[in-house]
Amino acid sequence: MPIVNRVADLQPDIQAWRRDIHEHPELLYDVHRTAAFVADRLREFGCDEVVTGIGQTGVVGVIKGSKPAGEGLKVIGMRADMDALPVEEETNLPYASKTPGKMHACGHDGHTAMLLGAARYLAETRNFAGDAVVIFQPAEEGGAGGAAMVKDGLMERFGIEQVYGMHNGPGIPIGSFAIRPGPIMAATDEVDIMIEGFGGHAARPHKCVDSVLVGAQVITALQSIVARSVDPLESAVISICEFHAGNARNVIPQTATLRGTIRTLTPEVRRLVEKRVHEVVAGVAQITGAKIDLRYKRNYPVVNNHAAETEVATRIAKHVAGEANVLEMPPLMGGEDFAYMLEARPGAFIFCGNGDSAGLHHPAYNFNDEAIVYGTSYWVKLVEEQLAAS
Repeated sequence: MPIVNRVADLQPDIQAWRRDIHEHPELLYDVHRTAAFVADRLREFGCDEVVTGIGQTGVVGVIKGSKPAGEGLKVIGMRADMDALPVEEETNLPYASKTPGKMHACGHDGHTAMLLGAARYLAETRNFAGDAVVIFQPAEEGGAGGAAMVKDGLMERFGIEQVYGMHNGPGIPIGSFAIRPGPIMAATDEVDIMIEGFGGHAARPHKCVDSVLVGAQVITALQSIVARSVDPLESAVISICEFHAGNARNVIPQTATLRGTIRTLTPEVRRLVEKRVHEVVAGVAQITGAKIDLRYKRNYPVVNNHAAETEVATRIAKHVAGEANVLEMPPLMGGEDFAYMLEARPGAFIFCGNGDSAGLHHPAYNFNDEAIVYGTSYWVKLVEEQLAAS
């Protein structure tokens, strides 16, 4: 495998950084220790510019190549996420989380460490023309840190022309990558449904408007949207995952609250599902006599890989892992706020194999350090090939 030899030499250091970050997980925008760790390393490496506080707690490093820039592409961005999850770790590893109730259950510790490794290599060698911009983002896990960095002028301030992201993939073999053009991860919208009926004694339901029964009808009716309103060749998921009502077995509760998530892969289906959710909820309210308030929030957009940049990412991955080890994957219905960066600039998002590990967001998950050399080599080759002197 054509892993970069110097990257293999750096693997112990990158692993040590990863495990240090793993021991000290931080949530959302409160990634002050991690951001300081990243900024200190970037300064040690000799980055030409290190900027903190982008998108609240994001960090950006700029590394200038030693070759004269030609007429083509001059600046590319590479993004890693830094935040952890509110999960109690169950790995029993010697470097397990030292903070109760928080852990790196999605591998952002590995993402950050691999991009740091690439930054160190690129700052040492500078065998490219133009600027390599390394982006370390807070608050991917529900906080829209990607959007915050974009709104803070990330792309314009650093002149980024293309942007690339990477995520580890449990179940994808170590030394393999997976990618696809177009939609690769879903839009993730949120619904909160507040039902007000008329409470009373469980033995006299005819005198009540039962909020529990209304909630059950809402849930059932919402499933008809995917089954009967969405083209079977398209994709959509409606999952109501919270149902709160009542606190006694013989009292029909006055109110109930439902909360859930909606996943779609195209703007057209997203609009259709949102419209139908409003219509279905209003219909249930009308036939039951309950008052129902719906809060529908558009969250992360679809992660949409641009065609030309996906070809670039695929070519680089094949160079690192071999053609047989780069897979075209089906879309995932999970979400990713790298979507905001892909709305701002052309680019591509790729998955790097994490082997036979526990799944993402599971308390037994751990980023596989054997993936480090592949992910870091990918970043290095991406810069050196995309920013080759013309």
